[in-house]
Amino acid sequence: MNIKKILFLTHAALIAALYVVLTMIANAMGLANYAIQIRFSEALTILPFFTPAAVPGLFAGCLLSNFLTGCAIPDIIFGSMATLLGAVGTLYLRKSKWLAPIPPIAANTIIIPFILAYVYQSEGSLPYFMLTVGIGEIISSGILGILLLNILQKYAPGIFRMDIY
Repeated sequence: MNIKKILFLTHAALIAALYVVLTMIANAMGLANYAIQIRFSEALTILPFFTPAAVPGLFAGCLLSNFLTGCAIPDIIFGSMATLLGAVGTLYLRKSKWLAPIPPIAANTIIIPFILAYVYQSEGSLPYFMLTVGIGEIISSGILGILLLNILQKYAPGIFRMDIY
């Protein structure tokens, strides 16, 4: 295996591990559930702006987080797919840092309400869930994600070694 593949896998694994840890912290604080979900881990959805390794890392981290927190199987599958779609969208929009959080916000705002309504049969309507999930994603991916992006921009060349992919 060459150095590029090793670094790609290492970056993906570290991002997945960070996603799991941040989800567990938010879950322990009671922020990752209920109507407006604020997952600190969703701030990481801007990482495809810096590295393509974030796409599999975010997907694996979300999949593992959903499994470890006891989510229902459809939530594990479709919630993780929402994160994957958001990550891929961010990768394609990485020319503009202000557009980076839009794909995860959109993917989760569209997909997660159906999970809340039909898998968990939560009390509320689809528009209500879209509003509340959207608010949580704007806070997590939009505000916290852009803050993280601005902090990481200074250090990205050393952290992500973008020249090797």
